[in-house]
Amino acid sequence: MALAANAAPCVTKFAQVPLSLGAIFWNLPTTVKCMNGAHMGWLTDFLGQSWHAIWTAASGALMPAIFFLCIGYVVKRKALFTDMMRALPQSGLNIQIMVFNLIFVVPLLTFSATFLSNFWHATGLVLFDPQDWSEWPVVAVILLAIVVGDFVGYWRHRFEHNSFMWPSHAVHHSDTEMTWLSLERFHPINRITTFVIDSSALLLLGLPPYAVVANSFIRHYYGFFIHADLPWTYGKWNILFVSPAMHRWHHSADRKAFGSNFATVFGIWDWAFGTHYVPGPCESALGVADEMEPTLWSQLTYAFRPKAYARLFRRKSDGDITPAE
Repeated sequence: MALAANAAPCVTKFAQVPLSLGAIFWNLPTTVKCMNGAHMGWLTDFLGQSWHAIWTAASGALMPAIFFLCIGYVVKRKALFTDMMRALPQSGLNIQIMVFNLIFVVPLLTFSATFLSNFWHATGLVLFDPQDWSEWPVVAVILLAIVVGDFVGYWRHRFEHNSFMWPSHAVHHSDTEMTWLSLERFHPINRITTFVIDSSALLLLGLPPYAVVANSFIRHYYGFFIHADLPWTYGKWNILFVSPAMHRWHHSADRKAFGSNFATVFGIWDWAFGTHYVPGPCESALGVADEMEPTLWSQLTYAFRPKAYARLFRRKSDGDITPAE
């Protein structure tokens, strides 16, 4: 009944996704074995998971770093280095938050993956067994996982912008110099809620581990791409696929763009539900009105401040509008 028990062989590189949902579920048997092994204490296991996560993230981020450096130079030429220097303080903060999550959050997600898998199977709500998908073409199963994952992610993202989840999600939007590394600026609470909601949807479908991993791999690395500082809009194709410009408008501080562009891969979700907004390349300022300093401490503690939730309990005025709406 365990999710990974019936796993077919999978391409090893899929398991190298930093902070990935797929890699976490792919390693469920190892996690269970470690948790049940009397010879290994919880602290040793926790530190081992942390070190593995850091090493995986470092190796997994190397190729994106080279890729975006090359593509940035092709698009911007020498202006790239000016932009990189301007974004350096924000990029440094992104890396700090990423490392914090790798050390303290990813091991917790690894352990909680076991709980989620057992919980949903125990409820009897899982629609299919992983073996039920064996007759489907592998490509079709992977595509289904990505479509479902992006659809659920779209609504989860909208909920983050219009609920008590905004203070933790605001940390992600606080980057005023959005680059591909902005994808790693996630508050631990936001990282956990994203994991629980997105993974539960895939678990309820009983999708095989290779599909879960592929969904995580593709959506994670495409997430890097749409956060990159690139002016591309995709023209008429931005209705089908999210472009870097489209997602940059999502991070815009221009109130005309508030409440728009919540999808990660398929822009058709935004088009279908009335949140699509791509007037052209985004040149506006980025960031949020929330009061948080660009420091690790301020970003991590913001979601625990009562003031961060004040806007949920007061009548809105024009002055209250933030990118959350």
